Amino acid sequence: MGEAVKVIIAGTLLWLIALVIEIARSAPSNQIWICLTGALLGLVGLRYTIRRRKRERASY
Repeated sequence: MGEAVKVIIAGTLLWLIALVIEIARSAPSNQIWICLTGALLGLVGLRYTIRRRKRERASY
C-alpha cells in the first residue's frame, strides 16, 4: 500500500471520528455537513489515487 493511500485513509478516518463526535454532541448542522463532506471527499480521493496507481503500473 502506498504512502498516499495510508495518508488518505487516516484523514478519512479522522473526518469520520469528528462526524460521530459532532453528532453525539448535537452540533449545528453546518458542522456535521463539514465532517461528512470531508469524509466523502476522502473516499473520492482514495478511489482516485488507487485507480491512478493501477493505471501507472499497467503502463510499464
